[in-house]
Amino acid sequence: MTVRSILDEKGYDVETIGPSASLREAAEVMSQKRIGALVVTDRERRVIGILSERDVVRVIGLEGPERLDDELSTVMTVKVVTCDTNETVPQLMEQMTAGRFRHMPVVQGGKLIGLVSIGDVVKHRLAEFERESSAMREYILST
Repeated sequence: MTVRSILDEKGYDVETIGPSASLREAAEVMSQKRIGALVVTDRERRVIGILSERDVVRVIGLEGPERLDDELSTVMTVKVVTCDTNETVPQLMEQMTAGRFRHMPVVQGGKLIGLVSIGDVVKHRLAEFERESSAMREYILST
C-alpha cells in the first residue's frame, strides 16, 4: 500500500498557513480545527515549514507567551521531511518513527497536495491487518 491509498481514503485537503501569520493565529487555527500541525506554505503551495503542537509548547515553554505575536517564520520547523504518493506505508512508518514526528506533508511536482499523520498510517495498517486476517480465516475455514 502507498501514500496515495491513504490520501484516496482520507482526502487531499490540508490546512495551511503563511509564514507571516503569528504563532497566536496558528495556535487558534489548530485549536479550532482540532489538528496537530499546520503546513506553512508560500503562495505557490510550496512547503517552507511546518508548525506542530510540540513547536508551540516548546517556544512558549522556553521563551514565554510574548512569542505568541511573533511570525511563524521565526518559530516553525524549516527542515521538513516530505514524501510523495508512491512511497509505501512501511517506508512512511520508518521515516516518521526515525524522525520522531507525527505529520508528513505529501508533495508532488514541488507543491503540497496532502498531509499524512501517524494516526492515518496506523489506521491504514490496522485495516490492512484486518483484511489479511479475514482472508486467512476464510482460507482456513474453507480447507
